[in-house]
Amino acid sequence: MDIDDILREVDPTFHAIPQEKRDLQDLTRAWVAERCAPELLQWPANDLFERVNENIKRQIEKVEEMTGDMDPKTNFVLIVLQTELERFKYLVRSYLRARIAKIDRHTLHYLSTDDLRSRLSEMELAYATRHQALLHNHYLASFLSSFPPALQNLNDTAGNVTMIDAPDLDSAVFVRLLRDTAVEARDVDVDSSTGGQENAIYILRWSDAKPLVDAGSAELV
Repeated sequence: MDIDDILREVDPTFHAIPQEKRDLQDLTRAWVAERCAPELLQWPANDLFERVNENIKRQIEKVEEMTGDMDPKTNFVLIVLQTELERFKYLVRSYLRARIAKIDRHTLHYLSTDDLRSRLSEMELAYATRHQALLHNHYLASFLSSFPPALQNLNDTAGNVTMIDAPDLDSAVFVRLLRDTAVEARDVDVDSSTGGQENAIYILRWSDAKPLVDAGSAELV
């Protein structure tokens, strides 16, 4: 329970959390989840990044307007605004870099199916498509052109052996439960289930944790 929850209990009319604060919370959660998950997660919905970018633009304009004012009170406000602005910019940059690193590492994987392609934003999809095209052309110019045409594909799956490198979905992750729920986990020799309590933290394989995260029952930490 935070200060907003306390105020809401004392005063039922207190229910409005500023959109900017909610966006910062959502951006922070998305950033933590993206950095912790071994695979690319779904691009945030609800126009989160559009609102964040608009807020950053407004903050920059505000800072430019206030720069040069020698009033001590104005200078203090300016410091607060600049600090908040840098926090937003850091989260956005770090979040996008984490996603681009995953796309660079497993480009063909994320372009291989419609479901995986849907996780990318429009700009990320354009970047991944162009990145793979450049890489393939480079390989063709370097050595692939000397191979038979049937061996020049980078996404060959002949003989039930795929050339497409995919992320390790059994990597370990930490999750915090957001409500009481059963936690399914696979042991070395047997599958097990345990009743998890709200705010409990578990270390699980990502393949076991993903259903909980997707259902909103847990978050990555």
